[in-house]
Amino acid sequence: MTTPNKITRRRVLSILAGVAALPIIGARASTNVRNWHGIALGAEAQIVLDHPDAENLIVGAVAEIRRLEGIFSLYLPDSDLAQLNRDGVLHTPAFEMVELLSTCANLHQRTGGAFDPTVQALWALYARSYSNGLAPTGEQIVEAQKLTGWQHVQFSPDRISFDRTGVMLTLNGIAQGFIADKITSYFRQNGVENVMVNTGEIAAIGLGPDGDNWRVQFKNNSGESITLNNAAIATSAPLGTVFDTGGTIGHILDPRTGHPGGMWSEVSVIAKSASEADGLSTAFSLMSELDINRAKGSVEVILRA
Repeated sequence: MTTPNKITRRRVLSILAGVAALPIIGARASTNVRNWHGIALGAEAQIVLDHPDAENLIVGAVAEIRRLEGIFSLYLPDSDLAQLNRDGVLHTPAFEMVELLSTCANLHQRTGGAFDPTVQALWALYARSYSNGLAPTGEQIVEAQKLTGWQHVQFSPDRISFDRTGVMLTLNGIAQGFIADKITSYFRQNGVENVMVNTGEIAAIGLGPDGDNWRVQFKNNSGESITLNNAAIATSAPLGTVFDTGGTIGHILDPRTGHPGGMWSEVSVIAKSASEADGLSTAFSLMSELDINRAKGSVEVILRA
């Protein structure tokens, strides 16, 4: 099965990470604060932890990030996702894969199909076409759309499969948030009360090193900032990266039309879980304000025209 060029996708994720919110460490940080920087699913990652055993805890957190990458990475050849896309079936999948697909199914229904991880076949078409300097043809888009649609995915704790050859999943619109949730859960299980995790999307529990809520600033030259406490934030920008040299063909593809979408320059979602915020920010980029308000539930949404 064809997938986009690895370098191209990593560049997209790096640029997307640049438009996400980044944490600001308080001026009165304690001596126990550790600030780890690394990579998670191709995006810049960061953990800010204020704890006496911070170094050992971060070692465990990074190991957990690597384990989860081994499930959700598009590019590690032995990951669960890569095997599923290659073979069209995955037996005895990791529990986390089934858990995330359940969340995807819920978000797909909640957003009227705007959130749909089966856009990978479309994404591969656009990436391949524009890497050759050409836009995909209408006929090619129609063919790729035949491989797009959540109805093509069947999953259970024992087996995940597609109902036709050529269907592929990308979880890049939600996996970073899911990993942020899993890492904050790891810290909670180890008795940590205050930590911020940034895996491309941000989840924060407790208070920052200065004793106040964690503060997050947007990298969009607006100067805006928010505070988080036991909450998460995700930001999507349709033109945060583009397929074409003219900078007009954004990377967020609408599974319902087969074409790049984006009614907003940026969409930020603040929710209790980073996976919910991540998936909704992706979908809301393609939705009208009226439809967003119908689907958002209890989350907070920041729209930028």
